[in-house]
Amino acid sequence: MTKNSHDNDVAFIQALAELLNKNDLTELSVVREYGEDDSLEVRVVKQATVVHAAPAPVVAAAPVAAPAAAPAAAAAPAAAATEDPASHPGALPSPMVGTAYLAAEPGAEPFVKVGAQVKEGQTVLIVEAMKTMNHIPAPKAGTVKRILVDDGTPVEFGTTLMIIE
Repeated sequence: MTKNSHDNDVAFIQALAELLNKNDLTELSVVREYGEDDSLEVRVVKQATVVHAAPAPVVAAAPVAAPAAAPAAAAAPAAAATEDPASHPGALPSPMVGTAYLAAEPGAEPFVKVGAQVKEGQTVLIVEAMKTMNHIPAPKAGTVKRILVDDGTPVEFGTTLMIIE
């Protein structure tokens, strides 16, 4: 790769980051084709500021970057809080950017609590995105071990919402 080509790629990534900020987007993915076996895949992600969130870069640019996960809730055991919940085999990631709700409406009983037995496909929480309430189902049957978001918390795509074992 020539220096000029590298400089063009850097300018392209900077332009994508500016586009992301200017249009109030949270994520942008682009594949730039140079030839048959030559391309540049870029994913630019802006991490939303969330109360109790772990520090994360504002803009990440790489061939493919994984989104950061939300920190554990206070109910989590201290030993489990130190490991990355996103790497857990029972992790339930958010399928979209939005606001997580643990109950169907304010003041109602939550869909699930820590220790609850869930069936595959059972609604465990809601993620509101663009005024649409999206019911998030349990990906498998098991026990809710940890709930990693608070009611009304903004979440990003890929944020680990809970652990089901």
